[in-house]
Amino acid sequence: MDLEERLAVFIDYENLALGAREHLGGMQFDFGPIADALAVRGRVVARRAYADWSYFDEDRRMLTRHQVELIEMTQRMGASRKNAADIKMVVDAIEMAFERDYISTFVMCTGDSDFSPLVHKLRELNKRVIGVGVEKSTSRLLPAACDEFLFYDRLEGVEVPDEDQGAPVPKRGSRSRKPAAAAAAQKAPAASRRAKAAEAVAEAVAEAPAPDAVAVPEPEPETKPATRRRKKAEPAPAPVEVAPEADVENDLAEQDEEVSASSDAPMEVRVAQTLADLQSSTSGAVTASALKRTLLRKDPTFSESDYGFRTFGEFLRFLADRGFVELATGPSTGDPEVSLPEQGDTDAAFVLLRTVVQENKGSAALSGLKNAVRKKRPDFSEKALGFRGFLQFAKAAEAAGAVALAWDDDADDYLVTA
Repeated sequence: MDLEERLAVFIDYENLALGAREHLGGMQFDFGPIADALAVRGRVVARRAYADWSYFDEDRRMLTRHQVELIEMTQRMGASRKNAADIKMVVDAIEMAFERDYISTFVMCTGDSDFSPLVHKLRELNKRVIGVGVEKSTSRLLPAACDEFLFYDRLEGVEVPDEDQGAPVPKRGSRSRKPAAAAAAQKAPAASRRAKAAEAVAEAVAEAPAPDAVAVPEPEPETKPATRRRKKAEPAPAPVEVAPEADVENDLAEQDEEVSASSDAPMEVRVAQTLADLQSSTSGAVTASALKRTLLRKDPTFSESDYGFRTFGEFLRFLADRGFVELATGPSTGDPEVSLPEQGDTDAAFVLLRTVVQENKGSAALSGLKNAVRKKRPDFSEKALGFRGFLQFAKAAEAAGAVALAWDDDADDYLVTA
């Protein structure tokens, strides 16, 4: 535990939020992918975000869910306070560098080159500095000053819209619909999701397939959301206040807001992605104990007993028997080294995509297809293969002749056929 890196995160929120909105197709900034990327690099002991939060009122809940301390820097006070948040962020970082010797790494989430002197000073104080920023809004001077720089749009979990090869513009009046299965999973309580996962793993253990077989529960067929019909309201003598349906849905979301979005993914996918991140960020082998510590950083409620296993080693052996991970003798008894099987090249990934589509009766909607691919190979990542998003990967597979893509107006989605 004492050998772990201690990280302090400072977020120039206006820079990141506006950078994502302007350069990433209008998408909303999400701190979750950054939190996952930092979890494999050490233990985060401080998270602070600086902004005038009256401009980002809707983002407060997201940051609070990730335990980020919100530092209010009001801009509208008559006089100009353009750099107030930046100056406060610099002062707090320098103060923490002198007062907290145990913090070894400072994470500066910004693309503004004005923070370059701060980065240089922190490195003079023998602190490691990691930068995070949106690629197109990051100054070229800042990444070179840092020990490591992470581009937000390249992180796992950030789905950047493909502007050059994007989907056709929907007709006026049409609505983009989420798959019913995904919407149901998002609203389902954490306990029910864990119960389903544990039940699926228990069934797989009971069936005891061969090591080369993959026991994966069949995906539930997606159904179109039911269309609700509203009855015409009869005139009433006095107005009656009724709670809007949106407020009810928000209340349900608030009850489950502390649950991480990554908990919706199958456990083998979460383990494989975490292991892939650890292998790319560390020079040595990854042990089972290091893997579990990282999983707990991403989701402090994680427990292998929720999936029907007595120990974490037993859980890893279950995954190894099914080809998801590989185990080797570690530095100590009971702490084996864990690694991922060879992924193969891009052509192998195209063949995998084609196989998944063929198993789905020869056609599948693009949304949800990535999850189906990960059920076959949990460590799949289009970003690791050099693609910015899954749509770009699918179009490259189409160019290679593996699959074909066609836009479906009725589903507001691409239809992938083999």
